[in-house]
Amino acid sequence: MELIIDELRFPTDCNVILGQSHFIKTVEDLYEVMVNSVPGVKFGIAFCEASGPCLVRKDGTDNELVEVAVENMFRIGAGHSFLIVMRGAFPINVLPGIKDCREVCNIFCATANPVQVVLAETKQGRGIMGVIDGNSPKGIELDTDISHRKKFLLDIGYKR
Repeated sequence: MELIIDELRFPTDCNVILGQSHFIKTVEDLYEVMVNSVPGVKFGIAFCEASGPCLVRKDGTDNELVEVAVENMFRIGAGHSFLIVMRGAFPINVLPGIKDCREVCNIFCATANPVQVVLAETKQGRGIMGVIDGNSPKGIELDTDISHRKKFLLDIGYKR
């Protein structure tokens, strides 16, 4: 077995959700979750099929984001994994529906941070062992940091 670290590459104004599922129908069901959770959302989905023709399946509402998702998942190459790249929505808007999707087994991350994917590769193929989401802490939150956090949540519409 070989351990490999690869980075997700996506536009800085996007959020991503990387997960694991178990069935070719994942693409259709995740598409439905996305459009029903945030009307007008821009996104792309790519899913690595793990049997049969072993294709990267794709769908979405934005061709650029579909291609970003496909390029990442083809490179990552881990069976039964999926990537959603979204613009104009936050993971918090869609995660409940994604977690309720019958095919979804695991969510590795939901973020706008830089992401490194830790992969294991064997003769059979690749699997995602985990992710490194963003950076390590640089300190402990002070009162001024708490004020900034609360203001940020107000600014993006998550607090009143």
